[in-house]
Amino acid sequence: MNPDKLIRMANQIAAFFRSYPEDQAMAGIRDHMVAFWTPGMRRQILAHANLEGPGLDPLVAKALRTFQVAESPIEKGICRA
Repeated sequence: MNPDKLIRMANQIAAFFRSYPEDQAMAGIRDHMVAFWTPGMRRQILAHANLEGPGLDPLVAKALRTFQVAESPIEKGICRA
């Protein structure tokens, strides 16, 4: 996918969570990306952030630094026997 489109999408997620306290906003951004973005999309945006590429909202960049340890919010509700 085009990196510019991913940046725009990530920044839109940040705009939604902007009014939340920072820790909740970062968790919301991370959880949204884990739940709704493909692994390839996540790899691309992480690579862009790791290279300190331009255009990312600072809140997105900060959330992505915690991204590797994220657990899927979909799997949180699944009972495993």
